[in-house]
Amino acid sequence: MNLQELINISRYFGTNPDFILEGGGNTSVKSDHHLYIKASGVALADITAGGFVKLERKALVRILEKEYPEDAQKREAEVLKDLLTARSAEHSNKRPSVETLLHDLLPQRYVVHSHPAMVNALTCARNGKDVAELLFGTRALWIPSVKPGLTLALTLKKALAEYSRLNQPNPQIILLQNHGMVIAANSPEEIKAITRSLINKIESRIIRKPDYTYAPSACDHERVTLIAPVIRTLLLKENQGSICVFHTNKEIAGLVRSRKNFEPLSSAFTPDHIVYSGHRALFIPAASNMEEQYQIITAGLTAYIQENGCNPRVIAIQDLGIFTWGNSKKGADAAFNLFLGATAIAAYAESFGGYQFMTPELITFIREWEAETFRKKTALGKSSDRRFSEKIAVVTGGGRGIGSGLAEALVQEGCNVMIADLAPGIAQKKAALLCKKFGPGKAAAVEVDVSDETSIKKMIIRTVAEYGGIDVMVSNAGILKAGSLESLDHASFRSVTEVNYTGYFLAVKHASRIMKLQHRFNKKIHMDIIQINSKSGLAGSNKNFAYAGSKFGGIGLTQSFALELVEHNIKVNSICPGNFFDGPLWSDPEKGLFIQYLKANKVPAAKSINDVRKHYESVIPMKRGCRLKDIARALFYIIEQEYETGQAIPVTGGQIMLR
Repeated sequence: MNLQELINISRYFGTNPDFILEGGGNTSVKSDHHLYIKASGVALADITAGGFVKLERKALVRILEKEYPEDAQKREAEVLKDLLTARSAEHSNKRPSVETLLHDLLPQRYVVHSHPAMVNALTCARNGKDVAELLFGTRALWIPSVKPGLTLALTLKKALAEYSRLNQPNPQIILLQNHGMVIAANSPEEIKAITRSLINKIESRIIRKPDYTYAPSACDHERVTLIAPVIRTLLLKENQGSICVFHTNKEIAGLVRSRKNFEPLSSAFTPDHIVYSGHRALFIPAASNMEEQYQIITAGLTAYIQENGCNPRVIAIQDLGIFTWGNSKKGADAAFNLFLGATAIAAYAESFGGYQFMTPELITFIREWEAETFRKKTALGKSSDRRFSEKIAVVTGGGRGIGSGLAEALVQEGCNVMIADLAPGIAQKKAALLCKKFGPGKAAAVEVDVSDETSIKKMIIRTVAEYGGIDVMVSNAGILKAGSLESLDHASFRSVTEVNYTGYFLAVKHASRIMKLQHRFNKKIHMDIIQINSKSGLAGSNKNFAYAGSKFGGIGLTQSFALELVEHNIKVNSICPGNFFDGPLWSDPEKGLFIQYLKANKVPAAKSINDVRKHYESVIPMKRGCRLKDIARALFYIIEQEYETGQAIPVTGGQIMLR
């Protein structure tokens, strides 16, 4: 069977967040003998033929006719076994969607099951069934809230039999209470047309839509930076990641004004919400001061975990916003996407008598159902086994040169990295490339002038709001202006000092505040501040005193910071690379050191840039310049070790040896 039309319709809905969030929903096509359905945990947005499972329809019919044990766990285990047995031999390595039986029951060739907020405004509303009958009559079949899988399929089978008894045509629209919708037709174009008509009719009855506009000035960013690291570290478990992302907008701001206002988001509307954003959100009241706030947060998280046996995925802080939590950035973002969808459902449902949550019994079933646990693990993936899995790093000067390379090396080893650079466009481009290569959210970008304290504060706020804290601060941004005492002016000397020396101080001052807070609430966590220094910080540099002086001073700061911060489990070290000839610092044709040194006559016999390069290579015992992988290895060593602090580690190919 040619699956191209099924692939096309799957991607059509899968790439539209109004219909599909976090890979939920499923699609199928059938012939007389076989059903092809999306495999569990596979995303529709970029699905290929390999993302579908082929099943024998006769075997699926037998499942619906079979008597299963009344015990829920035994029943579901047997159903799963029979469902897997129904797979064609060549597809035995894939797991079919939990709604396979539902798809097979419908006689139409194509079936699309999705969870649009606009439709769930109806299925999750008190008067949803009555409004559906008014809008669609017998064209739509309403299925009450029941357990998904076999129970849902048997309920649908009974309802279809009743339709047949009344000589009504097979319904093309199935509305599943507190779940979603199913559209069935004999062509993808029919499905699209039916869906458009359905959405338009519901939308015409909507009185209020959520307001997602954002006013940054209305947010207390300082409070965010004082709360996110606390939540993150309190929820951190050994050998697991912990990412806590802050969100607010006008809709959220209204919801978090009080516990009463937040009530429409306090429980779960659909199975998808349970899987990705949790069965119950946690509301934390505001306090008059931060010490009291910390006590309330700690007590709230502790009580939630004791009562529910899991971490909350959505934490609302009164008069601030919401924090979504996950073992990974992907998980935290998924929690927010589903939470945001829930805010839309709650707002739209006001037009249909108000919202209606899933029943407690059904919520418990979904939480314990192995099929949904499998789907979640498959969609979100298991925790990375990379050495720095889900650590949070900031790299200043991360858009170019050494900083760019180190940022990529950290992401490759599992870090989430904030790329901070004076050139925002370059930083954003680098972050986008890393996200494309390693996954959404693994890198983000922020503009920073490291010599400006306000700019540094904004960098820290952005990082903490995006990821929840800081584990590794790489102070890499630096500039070099060479010249003799006669040629170098005061302004140039001052600018080198402000970027290389003052910039390092400011980065440490504000990053360490976050790190100290994390250590206060989790004594096991180890953090790192790493300055990318230079061999010029270990030995003087002729006609390069501004740079060398700033780097010598940087090592003095490293040693002093190390002594002050060690009690907070914060290691502070410097890496002193040798000459990085391949980067823009040396090789930029207009501002690089080769051209600067040529003009400053630092190599008297040199007639060209190549002459300057050869001279500097000749004085290195290893006969080559320092490379990015050399610096990255030193960086990894510093982060992984737990004993050394206050050190200046040379990476110079033997050019500078410690005394």
